[in-house]
Amino acid sequence: MSKLRIAVHKFASCDGCQLQFLNLEQELLTLAERVDIAHFIEASSDLGEGPYDVSFVEGSVSTPEEIKRIRQIRQQSRQVIAIGACATGGGIQALRNWGQHEAFLKAVYASPEYIDSLEHSTPFSDHIRLDAELWGCPPDQGQLKRMLADLMAGVTPFVPGESVCLQCKRQGNVCVLVAKGEPCLGPVTRTGCGALCPYQERDCYGCFGPQAGGNTTALGRRFLGLGLSPEAIKHRYRFIYNWAPAFREASQEWESKDITYTPLPSKKEGEWS
Repeated sequence: MSKLRIAVHKFASCDGCQLQFLNLEQELLTLAERVDIAHFIEASSDLGEGPYDVSFVEGSVSTPEEIKRIRQIRQQSRQVIAIGACATGGGIQALRNWGQHEAFLKAVYASPEYIDSLEHSTPFSDHIRLDAELWGCPPDQGQLKRMLADLMAGVTPFVPGESVCLQCKRQGNVCVLVAKGEPCLGPVTRTGCGALCPYQERDCYGCFGPQAGGNTTALGRRFLGLGLSPEAIKHRYRFIYNWAPAFREASQEWESKDITYTPLPSKKEGEWS
């Protein structure tokens, strides 16, 4: 049986998602015995050309050249899997999508006329068909290993889609939204992080992206009841996964609301605990 031929490609990103492969350490050496890692510029200068069985793609599409490149990768690959927040939701750099692109270019670059940049930073799903998506900033190593095992077994990769709330229940975490009145995004965020922030008694800020079917409107109303302004609620959704459709629409919903509200008194030490 021939080895799977794997490639890892970088687009506009911080490289953190690729590093999750390298962070496998000893397990990566075992993986290298079972698959052919043909193209992985973060790990080796020995870069093999396509075709590939599986291409992992990290980052977002931010330039015209990147549109061409992701389409070429799709043509060269039997399966294409997006990894990380930038790849699946546009990432932090998608915050520019809410502003004036030309104004940003002039503010950052001395000669903006030489910059060939798209107005919007977008996930790969806007440009090609994807076979799977591994969410998170960065993706969870356990989920990454599960996906690699599924690929080597020839089965459809499994990615959990339930909310962070379920993980909190399994771990016995006290609900920071109910018990402390923190504006936690856990009810509408997909699991994978190990409920790290609620475990530390902090509110989830949605770094694994929106859970399918999450009720962002109801959660926004709950935040309003906690004393958050519509502007603050908008910014809760407009962060790492700000361009993912569910969070994008939620932020637009609260941006458009003209609500008269009375802020609650500031929370005192020990209150709501």
